[in-house]
Amino acid sequence: MNTKMHPSRRAVLASAAILPLAAVRGTAANDAIKVGVIGTGNRGPHVAGFMAKHTPARITALCDLVDERMQRTAQEIGGPKPKFYSDYRQLLDSDVDAVLIATPVYLHAEHFEAAVKAGKHIYIEKPASVDVAGCKRIIKAADSADRKLNIMFGFQRRYGQLYRKAYGMVERGEVGEIRLATARFMKSESAAAEVARRHAPATEKEKLEHWYSWKEYSGDLIVENNIHSIDVLNWFVGDKPVSAIGSGGTRRQGRGDVRDHNFVAYTYPNGTQGQLTGTTAATPGYREVLEQFFGEKVMLETSETHMRCFRSRSNDTREESPRNMTIDAVEDFVKRIAEGRPDNTAIRGAESTLTAILGRMAMDAKREVTWDEMMKG
Repeated sequence: MNTKMHPSRRAVLASAAILPLAAVRGTAANDAIKVGVIGTGNRGPHVAGFMAKHTPARITALCDLVDERMQRTAQEIGGPKPKFYSDYRQLLDSDVDAVLIATPVYLHAEHFEAAVKAGKHIYIEKPASVDVAGCKRIIKAADSADRKLNIMFGFQRRYGQLYRKAYGMVERGEVGEIRLATARFMKSESAAAEVARRHAPATEKEKLEHWYSWKEYSGDLIVENNIHSIDVLNWFVGDKPVSAIGSGGTRRQGRGDVRDHNFVAYTYPNGTQGQLTGTTAATPGYREVLEQFFGEKVMLETSETHMRCFRSRSNDTREESPRNMTIDAVEDFVKRIAEGRPDNTAIRGAESTLTAILGRMAMDAKREVTWDEMMKG
């Protein structure tokens, strides 16, 4: 199956401006887009909060197995209390127009398929799945989706104002041919995660509660976390890689089997190499998340906090990000629904996830693994 994103879709996304929602905000309250949130553990409340605060959409339904999480989320969001559901299928049967899927990664394919069949607009958190089979399910469901549905993956860098500005420079040829692309996703483990890692789960239920610590439920560090950087590499290089080779492991012992460091080198069809370095074993409190694209004219550095352009030693500029990129993402999501300009980025999201899985497979096999080999497996 050819999963390469259609060029016109890439062009539309790259050129789409992030515009104010003033016109949409004039809509009557009872006409506002109703959003249901499936999964209120961590990322769900965060994104839903931005959606409630920065767009005219209303959060009208929450779904989770833990009632306390829904209670907390409702309080954090404020406004009229949303309906609570313990079964996502009941939420999908309700009158919500759109759903935010923020459940553990191993459930994404199931929940995405159900949302497509229910005819809901979808904002789904990354990654697509923990394995190739799950990504293929996402691709199949995305292909079958009604073309009127707006479907977005939570790769917020795609919507960040400086990221789009940087990508525009690449498109216009201002950077020149990209000879090397690198990405660093370096951070320390949170204090809570470190404490939890020291205690082995006593039951399967407890293991599932800490799903991010296990490869079978999270996909490993490179899939669950470093995928943001991988998505940017694919975006700016303009393709998916043909192969990968890498290494990684765990320096800290404890609960779970995910790696705490990895290095993967991807080779793209045009010969460009993309190098990813990721870790959660950095010095406590340290965080460095950025990408660098070494072009023949410009070194372009992108980040959640800034954009840097190095043209020469005397011409090295830096611009700070104006706001959290997730705000840009949810504004785009709601605006497209309100204006009837749907986009479907699910296949692209699955491609980026498969790129991360390719890197994991290369580390597991301790040799170069090709894209075709992965897809046939």
